[in-house]
Amino acid sequence: MAEAAEKLRIDKYLWSIRIFKTRSLATEACKAGRVKLNGQNVKPSAIVKVGDTYAIQKGIERKVVKVTGLLERRVDAKTAAQFYEDQTPVEDTYAYKSSFHAPVLKRDRGTGRPTKKDRREIDELKSDWWDDEEHDN
Repeated sequence: MAEAAEKLRIDKYLWSIRIFKTRSLATEACKAGRVKLNGQNVKPSAIVKVGDTYAIQKGIERKVVKVTGLLERRVDAKTAAQFYEDQTPVEDTYAYKSSFHAPVLKRDRGTGRPTKKDRREIDELKSDWWDDEEHDN
């Protein structure tokens, strides 16, 4: 069965509780600054302690996870859920899901490449939409 570890790296922990599909993805997320403890970036070799709360950015999805137990081996999702507490705010959960309903910009077939003016308008539309999403949080 799952054994509790005394010292556990954050990359291994995030992989074992099934936040990331592979340990190397968890390691890269730490190196890229997408895993934070108290607002500070965390190295992949950082030791996890029970009670720590981590903010994790995975693509456009944001998660806040509190450590309730240490898990050294990867187990099924139901068992893994016992070793952390998901404290992700409801607004972030809905923001992630609503991004799938984002407007999709399409150009008609045969109209050719966008002109410089078209490109500026497209970029402005995109930036306006993403800025609105950030201000909603």
